[in-house]
Amino acid sequence: MLHHMSIAAENPKQVAEVLAELWQSQALPFPFYPNSYIAFAGDDHGTVIEVYPLGYEIVPGNPELPDLKSGQAVTRYTATHAAISVPLELEQIQQIAAREGWQCFVGDRGPFFQVVEFWVENTVLLELLTPRMAAQYTAFSTPQNWEQLVLATPMA
Repeated sequence: MLHHMSIAAENPKQVAEVLAELWQSQALPFPFYPNSYIAFAGDDHGTVIEVYPLGYEIVPGNPELPDLKSGQAVTRYTATHAAISVPLELEQIQQIAAREGWQCFVGDRGPFFQVVEFWVENTVLLELLTPRMAAQYTAFSTPQNWEQLVLATPMA
């Protein structure tokens, strides 16, 4: 069970507010780090996404709370992404993306399931799952199905 994750954004407050909107919930300041915000899913699992300023890194060293420090090199892209269920339908997600000027399109993940590729600030990929897509995803995403896929797929 994933309870929270963090991403970096040029405008952390705006991104947190949009993420909360996708969940039909709320965003608040994240008081432990400057210019950081937290978007709540409002579910029974305490699911949240923390949004930190672009160019900052979480580094080890403090046993109570990792340090957030300005990094040396800043890139707008990352390999980090997440698949997230939302209560919205495709058209609602597309309207939010259009309003923000962010790329958004349906992505086919083979014959297995679909996602809505929602590109936060056109740099961070969130694979949003509408209720129908979430059902497809959970039906497919079992260790047994993945094992069959791995056995049937030549490795790159």
